[in-house]
Amino acid sequence: MSDAYAASGVDTDQSDAGVGALVGVLKTIETGKPSLSVLASGHYASVLRVAPNLGIAVATDGVGSKLIVAEETGRLGTVGIDCIAMNVNDLICVGAEPIAMLDYLAVQEPDAARLAAIGEGLRAGATDAGIEIPGGELAVLPELLRGHPDPGGFDLCGTAIGTVALDELVTGAAITPGDALIGLPSSGIHSNGYTLARKALQQDGGLALDDRPAELGGASVADALLEPTVIYVRAVVELLQSGLPVRGLSHITGGGLLNLVRLGALDATGAPHPDAADGPRLGFAVEDPLPLPPVMTLIQRLGNVSDAEMWEVFNMGCGFVAVVSEEDVDAAVSILGKRHPGTRRIGTVTDRGGECTAPGGVVLRG
Repeated sequence: MSDAYAASGVDTDQSDAGVGALVGVLKTIETGKPSLSVLASGHYASVLRVAPNLGIAVATDGVGSKLIVAEETGRLGTVGIDCIAMNVNDLICVGAEPIAMLDYLAVQEPDAARLAAIGEGLRAGATDAGIEIPGGELAVLPELLRGHPDPGGFDLCGTAIGTVALDELVTGAAITPGDALIGLPSSGIHSNGYTLARKALQQDGGLALDDRPAELGGASVADALLEPTVIYVRAVVELLQSGLPVRGLSHITGGGLLNLVRLGALDATGAPHPDAADGPRLGFAVEDPLPLPPVMTLIQRLGNVSDAEMWEVFNMGCGFVAVVSEEDVDAAVSILGKRHPGTRRIGTVTDRGGECTAPGGVVLRG
């Protein structure tokens, strides 16, 4: 667990235990029918079989405490992009093409102008991802939510769906040591790690949201914190449709570099991989990282956060990873780089199960 993250109020060990308890109960659901689930739990999205070779992929996520910054600044127009991104970027990790998302918006007060601003972001994100928003839910919860400031509190989540041919699932089963990691650049923090980021910048560093520290090159703290999450859908779908063998796909969010470890957990059918029965079967070495966003340099300095903790919490400039064989690197980079300039090979898959390494002696174990 990240010490700095725990000090900021987020105990990831406790969260993991809580999720385990919840999932343990949900696994006991009895429907009286054969299960439609294709993938074992723990991957980026769930997949349900709806026809012999057709699956519906489902993912759900929210924007998190990035919304506090939006509330404090009154800048609500981009958090909808984040909501779309956090969901569709997970869907594509199983090889699915996103088609729609339903949003859940809980508000302290149903102010029309604020709702319209949030809607603008949802529209922009949906357009970027090429999906529809056919419906959603608005809950007015003045007794439950408290804003920054009152009465501006809100929460924004979504559930996205996509389609995938079951014989084209991307589970990570084909990954072998020696394969290449291709990194797609992030725009900044994206939508995780904000409790630590705000503590480092505002509490430890004493910065106001409208301050413009030199490290940010003229941008304000709020500008850096509210930069929308990149949506990788179109580039990754183009890669999947190119015919190039894609061995694994990983959305780098909470958990940072350790997100990669889950790529070795499943076999080609979506069942637990037999070689992972006693622990993770693959390791991942980042040898040539993408450039670090200036806001992360500032967070590390003001929050006195170690290199290892930074790699465990943040995306460190890389928001998405594609795994391909060494011989397919140039072709994959060419396809992905058309929409995401700066995409390049960043590392290698290893046989050190569960171990993720980065320059500077960083070693994380998942």
